Amino acid sequence: MKADGLAVMQPYVFPYVGYFNLIEASDCMVFYDDVHYIKRGWINRNRILLNKAEYLFTVPVAGASQNRLILDTRPLVTSQFVQKFMARIEGAYKKAPHYQAVLPLLNDWLSTDHENIAAMAIDSIVRVYAYLETDFIWKTSSIASPQTAGLEKSDRLIAICRSLDCSTYVNAANGQALYDRDYFRAKGVELKFVEPRLVEYRQFGNEFVPWLSILDVLMFNDKQTVRSLISAYDLC
Repeated sequence: MKADGLAVMQPYVFPYVGYFNLIEASDCMVFYDDVHYIKRGWINRNRILLNKAEYLFTVPVAGASQNRLILDTRPLVTSQFVQKFMARIEGAYKKAPHYQAVLPLLNDWLSTDHENIAAMAIDSIVRVYAYLETDFIWKTSSIASPQTAGLEKSDRLIAICRSLDCSTYVNAANGQALYDRDYFRAKGVELKFVEPRLVEYRQFGNEFVPWLSILDVLMFNDKQTVRSLISAYDLC
């Protein structure tokens, strides 16, 4: 069930399935690229399954600083990084059932020259949808609604909704501690929250490791199953 509205989130590199739940619950995804970069956040990092345990990978960036905007932060994708990253992916997933099918997606992503880490993260998500043969509508805040920059968090989200003619704002479940439904409603915007459902799938070993990067989901599941997993959420 969709909220017929808008979702806004910083772009993350191959995020976990809950991020895709947020996209699926909305009609349009706005990637927050003109907000400050978050060090040790998820913008350029995520977790895969390596030797039956979670492993954190990081895309290096130049001059990482929380005083710099995401769109002003450049990825450092050297041949050394690519070689090391792909070796980790091979070590982690070579025996996974869909490894060969997913490999071109990663190779094409890494061979693309991205001007900033926002573009690289967004491209990782766009490529997942292309792989799934599914369309989604997206924009960047720097282009779609630059005039809202500098507003307080809630007010900016409301202003972005208004600028894009959306009457509903969809947020991740942890936003319930940050945003007030009554405040949004008073401004003419309905606030809804997306709660991912934990759905297990077969990995290596007997113990399921949840909430890994979408790469893990892709490696172990066919396209139809992945589409079902990213649609497994509750909306309240």
